[in-house]
Amino acid sequence: MNGKFTENEAFTEHADSWYRLAEQKAAQYFASLYEQVMEKTYVPTLTKDFQLWQSNHIHHKSWLSFFSRVKRKPDTQDYYRYLDWLNVTGQLDDYLDRSVSYIFMRDLGKALDSPVTQKRIRRLVTDIKNYLIQSTATKRGDQPDYLSLAGFYRWAQKEGVENAAIWLIEKLKAVSSHIPDDMNAEHAQRKLIKIIGGVILHAIEEMGDEILPVERTRRLDEAIRLGYSYGLTYPFIDDLLDSEILNDQEKEKYSRMIRTALLTGSVPELGEWNGDNRDLIHYIHSELREAFEYMKCQQRSDTQQPFFEQSYVFFHSQHLDRIKDLSNANYTNEELYLPVILKSSSARLIVRSVISAPVDEGFDHRVFYYGIYNQLADDFADIFDDMREGAVTPYTYYLKYRDQRSDLINPFELYWAVISHLIHHVYHSDPKTLEVILDRAINGLKRCKQRIGIEKYNELMEVFAPGDPEFNRLIQLMVREADNVDFFDKLLRDQMVTALKNKRKEKEYFIETVKTVREQINNQLQIAKHDGIPPMKDSLIDAANYSLEGDGKRLRPIMTWVMGVNEYGLPFPEIVPLLRSLEYMHTASLIFDDLPSQDNSSTRRGRPTLHMVHNSSTAELTGLFLFMKSVEEQSSLNGFDAKAVLAMMQYSSQKAGEMCMGQAMDLQSKGQELTLEQLKRICYYKTGIAFEASLVMPAILAQAEALEIAALKKYAYHAGIVFQIKDDLLDVEGDRLLLGKPTLQDVENNSSTFVTVLGQKDARKEMWEHYCCAMEALKEMSLKTPFLKHLLDYVVNRDR
Repeated sequence: MNGKFTENEAFTEHADSWYRLAEQKAAQYFASLYEQVMEKTYVPTLTKDFQLWQSNHIHHKSWLSFFSRVKRKPDTQDYYRYLDWLNVTGQLDDYLDRSVSYIFMRDLGKALDSPVTQKRIRRLVTDIKNYLIQSTATKRGDQPDYLSLAGFYRWAQKEGVENAAIWLIEKLKAVSSHIPDDMNAEHAQRKLIKIIGGVILHAIEEMGDEILPVERTRRLDEAIRLGYSYGLTYPFIDDLLDSEILNDQEKEKYSRMIRTALLTGSVPELGEWNGDNRDLIHYIHSELREAFEYMKCQQRSDTQQPFFEQSYVFFHSQHLDRIKDLSNANYTNEELYLPVILKSSSARLIVRSVISAPVDEGFDHRVFYYGIYNQLADDFADIFDDMREGAVTPYTYYLKYRDQRSDLINPFELYWAVISHLIHHVYHSDPKTLEVILDRAINGLKRCKQRIGIEKYNELMEVFAPGDPEFNRLIQLMVREADNVDFFDKLLRDQMVTALKNKRKEKEYFIETVKTVREQINNQLQIAKHDGIPPMKDSLIDAANYSLEGDGKRLRPIMTWVMGVNEYGLPFPEIVPLLRSLEYMHTASLIFDDLPSQDNSSTRRGRPTLHMVHNSSTAELTGLFLFMKSVEEQSSLNGFDAKAVLAMMQYSSQKAGEMCMGQAMDLQSKGQELTLEQLKRICYYKTGIAFEASLVMPAILAQAEALEIAALKKYAYHAGIVFQIKDDLLDVEGDRLLLGKPTLQDVENNSSTFVTVLGQKDARKEMWEHYCCAMEALKEMSLKTPFLKHLLDYVVNRDR
């Protein structure tokens, strides 16, 4: 269609009708709120509410409390200490109860006065508490397990949804790599993960207690895929259109395409798209089309129409909000607030349609009125960022035009009117609801004050403070003095953002370290020629240098460098012989592997193998030569304790022999159908030992503790299997040019591999099982090097 399409008039009429009906409902709601703000009816109501509420939240501390270590509240950034403090002081139950209750109201649209809802909340609180107490007692790792890939995969195993988990991990990796630099990557990923979690939570809540395990597994698998499919719209529609990545013409073209998909139920062809964003848009178009088709196929006939209606209302309200210009001084209150009401409520209403949940009028009613509360809270928190970017929100617009436009409603006053309306008109003055909503409101202001500082916060309050001075003083008293208003989901949000930022920094450091150290190692590998050497040795050195010059990953000596220099503090110049030794030994093993009598490979590291350039005899002799050079290098480690060097050399020679045994086992197994256990044993001797040696040899030189070395060996065992399974998968799926060697070699050699034994799907499961085991082994180490974590991520994600 060449990117040009005309919207069918019938579809357009339907769309206008959908939006007009939604807008009428929003207008009625806004009119009710506007009246409450103008007449200040919310003030006496909320004043009484706060007077009741504050008795549980403002406590006058005795002078003895200043001397009690137990009662000193840690910073929430110290995740484990903070949760431990909550537990020790007896506050963990209330903390989790209000947190889970809020999620049930906000995300699941539940009413807290329902006995069934209360029962489910108590059960979930108990489950979370038991998990948190266990995790804080062990204090394993530097971030909660549920924020890690290993933690997520372990949950997936428990639920029987490993295939969906692996699919999602690969999808999230691709999304992460395609988020442009000018967008907030951590923010985009966090929102996507949050949406996925929300859809899963909805699906679990819809299942009930009597569901059969096989059906639960099926629905969770579906929820993971639906959550990703729906959540993908946030980074690649909402955030992308809010950013400056696309120019105005591209935004218009892209928006028309999305609108057409929602109106017709079919994603149009992309057509021609030129410019710097071509590759990005091609990826997004392909991924969104796949997501759209999946969501559409999962819809029941009675939920498909609401899905498209709500999606269109969501997109169109976002569009109306997005195209506002802060320089336009003529927007009415309705133009400012109606799109906010619609986009914030429809975003949550869509989730029910996404999972094909039955129509629930109570849910729709509560969610519709609840939406604007979250949006006003979020916009208040982001006011300075929005002003800097020139975005139009109720707060930025009021901040700019309040002196010129006396008709403008104060959004902060509207915020409190919404809270009063929710408590007393939507949730019928339920005490538990009152408690949770006021907790959340004060918590939001406390967090804002802490984030922007007291001075800026006071400036905001001077502008936005509610018109009633007494009510404002009461609010500020609550912000200063009230405690026990923290929320677990906010803690998770902060932890997730921190974890994503740290992961990005650590990954950048990992890549830079690999690049820098690889270059250093490459500069040290060439075997020098000395005057007077025999011609035959001269040719052996040439052959060895040819093999060493190949485009090798140098993973093993890089691992040794990181452990030796970064973790154990060994001087780089003094461990250079060890680095050379490891690469010489590894290259020798590859030369032997490639021989016609063994794997018979014609290319290695992107070049012809040594026996193809020379002959098999030369290759065999060169391999032996490199093995002996490895021993020679180890014996030249003069800067270390002699006993440690001797112990390391004994260990090295033992492992070299075991590697030979592994290759012999591999050769003998050709043409045989191996069991999984036999495969893993061969893998350890062929691959795992090399990983182990790279980690253990510097540890021996540094005279590390036995428990530390044992943990390194366990990590290496599992990491070696991960590496080998990925190799086997790449042999079937990989790109020959990227790999630098032929694909399908295992099939041609009639070799048993993890793929031939398990199949591709189960081989991936086995790879992720050992990934988790390797990550768990790291928790047993006193050293907490992030390099080894990212090494595992590199191994499972590599394409060569």
